[in-house]
Amino acid sequence: MKKYIEKRNNLVMEMGQLIDNAKNETRAFNEEEQRRYDEIVNEIEGIDKMLKIDKESRALELTNLEGPQGKTKEEEELRAFENYIRGRVEERAANLDVTNNGAIIPTTIANKIIETVKNIAPVYALSTKYNIKGDLVFPVYDETSGSITCAYANEFTALTSTSGKFTSITLKGYLAGALTKVSLSLINATGFDLVSYVIAKMAESIAEFMEKELIIGTESKCTGVTSATVGITTAAATVITADELIDLQGSVIKAYQADARWLMNEKTRIAIAKLKDQNGVYLLQRDITNGFGYTLLGKPVEISDNMPDIGGDKIPVVYGDFSGLYTKLNGSIDIQVMREKFLDEHALGVIGWIELDSKIVEPQKLRALKCKNA
Repeated sequence: MKKYIEKRNNLVMEMGQLIDNAKNETRAFNEEEQRRYDEIVNEIEGIDKMLKIDKESRALELTNLEGPQGKTKEEEELRAFENYIRGRVEERAANLDVTNNGAIIPTTIANKIIETVKNIAPVYALSTKYNIKGDLVFPVYDETSGSITCAYANEFTALTSTSGKFTSITLKGYLAGALTKVSLSLINATGFDLVSYVIAKMAESIAEFMEKELIIGTESKCTGVTSATVGITTAAATVITADELIDLQGSVIKAYQADARWLMNEKTRIAIAKLKDQNGVYLLQRDITNGFGYTLLGKPVEISDNMPDIGGDKIPVVYGDFSGLYTKLNGSIDIQVMREKFLDEHALGVIGWIELDSKIVEPQKLRALKCKNA
């Protein structure tokens, strides 16, 4: 519509110029001016009709996004999901994809669950995230036997090739389920925000599972960040020194330092909090820009109970840019409501199914601190 508006403005200016010319000469339009004036009026009327049609069509499109009684699509999806949980079968079908085995959570609900997971699972929030179905393949250059190098060349002289090669890393989808029990008393309480409760509990269950997988991992399934390349091995099995933390930070190249941070559990944080530099200043400092947060050697510290404690052959600290870890969720979240299994507990079971995978696709971004084998 921008071109129509620009053309209309130009026509109005031309019309004004015709009128000004006649006024300045104190005369009426001549035959040619009158003909041009009539043409301009007709063109402006035609453009105005097009602008009106465009405005009306846009209004119709906006109206289609709203449900009954002026409710938005999001509100209708939330209501349909609540009705499904409460067992109001007659009201759910129009806004929820229901099968004999359960239902597909609407995008609105799925997004709310995933956003909540991000807030309580820092490693997932910091990773490079994909939310699609099917396998995802990433080409990776294997530098274990050599890296790509650049050198001066002479004409008619072949370049020396490097011994590294391209491989690939595939993100698949491994099925996992999160079970949430909801009291029947809560379901029957009309004033209770059932949807928010289920979203919070489902997100909590999924986040707890995902955080452990993205940190520790499971063989032949998800890879966790504790599988990162070891940047430093401690001299003692149960002690971390200031110099070892400095060396670990330095093991990540400068290109990836901008978004780098530390990951450890609370016990490790307390142990490191007692370390001082040569001037007697504590290495761990309060981050005044982040409420209860901390910085270590100038970089933010993330705390997760899933990180191992300090101990022989353990990985208690990981440092680097966690976008080097790639995570994939398969598109949507499936939900099943179990109405009978937990009746003896006066509860209803809600299962959320996800398909998850994670791999360290950019290993150069992450380094691990490993304790000496006891």
